[in-house]
Amino acid sequence: MGGHHAASGAAAWVAVASTGPYTLGWYPLDATGIVIGAMATGGTALVCDWDHRSSTIAHSLPPLSNVIAVGIENASGGHRQGTHSILGAGCFVLLATMAAQFQVHTRWGLLSVGAGLLCMFMINIAAKALKLFPKSGWISNWVFALLMAGLVTWFAPDQWTWLPLSMLIGVGVHIIGDLITTGGVPLLWPIVIKPPRLFRRVPLLRNVWRPNGALSLPLLGRAGSRREWLLLIPVSAYAMVGMALAGWELARALVPDWTLIWARLGL
Repeated sequence: MGGHHAASGAAAWVAVASTGPYTLGWYPLDATGIVIGAMATGGTALVCDWDHRSSTIAHSLPPLSNVIAVGIENASGGHRQGTHSILGAGCFVLLATMAAQFQVHTRWGLLSVGAGLLCMFMINIAAKALKLFPKSGWISNWVFALLMAGLVTWFAPDQWTWLPLSMLIGVGVHIIGDLITTGGVPLLWPIVIKPPRLFRRVPLLRNVWRPNGALSLPLLGRAGSRREWLLLIPVSAYAMVGMALAGWELARALVPDWTLIWARLGL
């Protein structure tokens, strides 16, 4: 489910990039990088489903997102095919790496235009999947997306090396999430290796190595099952707490020190 993928991506980013309690701190960033990265990774955790013209991401920024969805669907062979494979993950990470390199020198300094445009999609997708703003028309979606693109381009961290990592984490979380459901994923696409007939008759092996060649470890059962909901409750809470703590730290850094200002004014 879209919201669950987004929450998992945001939680994974908080775990990797934050150095607070109960985090891994493998790629430590400041509060800005944690907040923006978590929102962006919530979106990258949904890009794999851009291979379905009826998905959340396909309707995020119409009509552009719809056109892209049709193109990806045709190129990847349909839903849960190429975009849910190791090759597909590599292509998405390459796209993020190229976007991170697109920077423009202006009179106001160096602007990360490529990262801003990519995050325009990613943050808007995450917000839509998590239902962070009420249902509205496509015009308001574009207004929100362009606003996020401007903010990211202007205020984002100078180092954009984390953007490909955000894409890798998001796509990886999505593929793992689909792997542990009954549908499975074709990790080796476009190579499709179907199980022998003998394997198809063994219940356990049949569930792990699907007749269509997909691999599955159905720990959560079908997508949207109770087990999935139970797992995502603590995962979502973890992501929200991590982003809230980083947001509080960021807000404190942005608020001026009024005591120092009053002292300088002699008040």
